[in-house]
Amino acid sequence: MTNIAAAAAPSAEAAALPTRLAKGFVDRLVIIIPYLWLLFFFLVPFIIVFKISLSATAISMPPYTPVLDFTDGISGFFAGFRELNFDNYTWLTQDALYFNAYVTSLIIAAISTVLTLIVGYPIAYGMARAPATIRPTLLMLVILPFWTSFLIRVYAWIGILKPEGLLNQVLLSLHLISQPLVILNTYTAIFIGIVYSYLPFMVLPLYSSLEKMDYSLIEAAQDLGCPPIGAFWKITFPLSLPGVIAGCLLVFIPAVGEFVIPDLLGGSQTLMIGKTLWNEFFANRDWPVSSAVAVILLLVLTVPIMFFQQAQAKAQEQGK
Repeated sequence: MTNIAAAAAPSAEAAALPTRLAKGFVDRLVIIIPYLWLLFFFLVPFIIVFKISLSATAISMPPYTPVLDFTDGISGFFAGFRELNFDNYTWLTQDALYFNAYVTSLIIAAISTVLTLIVGYPIAYGMARAPATIRPTLLMLVILPFWTSFLIRVYAWIGILKPEGLLNQVLLSLHLISQPLVILNTYTAIFIGIVYSYLPFMVLPLYSSLEKMDYSLIEAAQDLGCPPIGAFWKITFPLSLPGVIAGCLLVFIPAVGEFVIPDLLGGSQTLMIGKTLWNEFFANRDWPVSSAVAVILLLVLTVPIMFFQQAQAKAQEQGK
């Protein structure tokens, strides 16, 4: 009997081996898929754009002289390294237009992010403190604007903010103003459009952080004599910082390269890097310079991402 059991044990292990191998393959596949996604949809396009930024403008289709291609074989590919130049990047430093566009975009994105945080935090806090039965409904109302086209929603703001639009009609009928306000084609309209469009990206991370918070800490602080405002700044806001950081990044990063809102609500005189890139690419058909603008923009946006990763790492270490 002992011999039979001993003989059966290796056979059972051999039968379980394919299952363990399959499980190990699935576990690795789950890890590999996100990296493959980043490789094909981020790294490869970035390399292509960077390659175009090193080329020269040409009257052809596409409108640039290809560099680092394999038409002349591997030897020609490596010989192309000696002919590479960064004239397009040098041009960006010589023309103040691009520097002003970058700075203006960063300032507008920063102000819009702060305004979105000011508007979104009370909304997220109210949702987190609302009864559990109505929270799904409140979440649906936050996500509801995504069911409509982004372009249509921005066009709707034109009808609201124009001199004869809905806002001025209401203010004039209430005798709060004597003449229509000039809001459209100003930076104020851009701020309104960005805050409205990206508000859900701020509310959802904030709500996720505030919902998990232990509100008995606030009750304990109030029992010890801490005023509500002090309890908010000492307990609620620090505990919600991961949501604040995530929401600010989700708003700031796309707002820097925003094109539709400045173009429709800000008018033709608005100087932002998204509009500048579009003009270089489609109007001037200068693909190398526009690619250089895009590469610099991407590098600028990686800075807040690095800060966010560092903040997350510190938060995880403190949690341990």
